[in-house]
This record gives sequence, C-alpha cells and structure tokens, in this order.
Amino acid sequence: MIKLQLPLTEADVRQLKVGDEVALSGIMVTGRDEAHTWLINDKPDNVRKLLEGSVIYHCGPVVSKTDGEWKFVAAGPTTSIREEPIQADVVKEYKLRGVIGKGGMGPKTLAGLKEFGAVYLHAIGGAATLLAKSVKKVTDVIKLEEFGVPEAMWILEVEDFPAVVTMDSHGNSLHTKIKADSDKIAKELIGN
Repeated sequence: MIKLQLPLTEADVRQLKVGDEVALSGIMVTGRDEAHTWLINDKPDNVRKLLEGSVIYHCGPVVSKTDGEWKFVAAGPTTSIREEPIQADVVKEYKLRGVIGKGGMGPKTLAGLKEFGAVYLHAIGGAATLLAKSVKKVTDVIKLEEFGVPEAMWILEVEDFPAVVTMDSHGNSLHTKIKADSDKIAKELIGN
C-alpha cells in the first residue's frame, strides 16, 4: 500500500502505475454531475486552490448532521463514465492530480490524465460505510442548497482512504486491458 499525502505533485503521480494500491490522507473533494458542469461552465475561482493537487471523488454521500457538524455515514463511489465528456477539462482547468470513482473512464479522460499528470483511482463499490470511516472530518460543503446532498461538493479530511490506480498518467488503463482480455476469451469460447 502506497501512502499518499494530499495535495499531490505531478512527480508523486507520475510514479504511480496501474495496479498500485494507495491510501490517501489529506483534503479531497466530492463532485458529481452538477459540480462538474458548474466547474466547467462557471469556472469559479474560489475552488481553485482547494482542488489544485487534490482529487475529486465521484460520490453521492449519505450524511448526517449532529450538533452542527456533518458526518459521512456512507461514502461509496458512483459510476464515473458519466463525467467522461468533461473530466479531462476539469482535471486541466483545476490542476487536479486524481479522480476517484468506480467503473473507469474512457479514452478522452485517459489522454487527459497522461497529458496533465493525473490518475484515475478505483474505490471499492459496495463498501460505502467502510469508506466513510476514512472520512475524519467534513471541513465544508459547497453548493449544498443549489445542488442538494448527493451533488454538492463536500470538502473532506480523509485518512488512509483506500483505492487502486486503474488508469495511470502513462496512458495505461486496467479497464481497457480487462475488456480486451475478456473479449478474447469470449471469442475463444464462442468459437469466432
């Protein structure tokens, strides 16, 4: 397990390769469809320092509020491919060093990760309550009223958040490899 402290540098990320298991500590931000659209359309300056060198987590959390403090009850990843049309643009615009989600992303994002020095990290689907234990504190939330709980940008202090590099900054994708291997086996089984 490679321990990584956020924010990351390009050099930190360029050392990672597909298959590396990582544990992230520091400040990261959640962001789904509404957040990505807002980031690209409005280009808000108030989040630039927050996102630079950090990661954006495709997550629609379950949260509770007790004594004025937010707490993550469940923090499972959501499917990332929905962000494919603009993810590389978000990485470039905000100098992100990583994207976390599930299911992988496509060729446009892979090319963006390679060009800008970032990685795609796969979080474990179905382990939402376990992943929430890595969230030590919610430090802020952006656009809660406008976007609602799942789509808001939650700013999290995490400790040893587990993930696997499945798309690296060298143009390698575990998702592409697995699909190609599976297609080959399927053709052999079918006899084509």
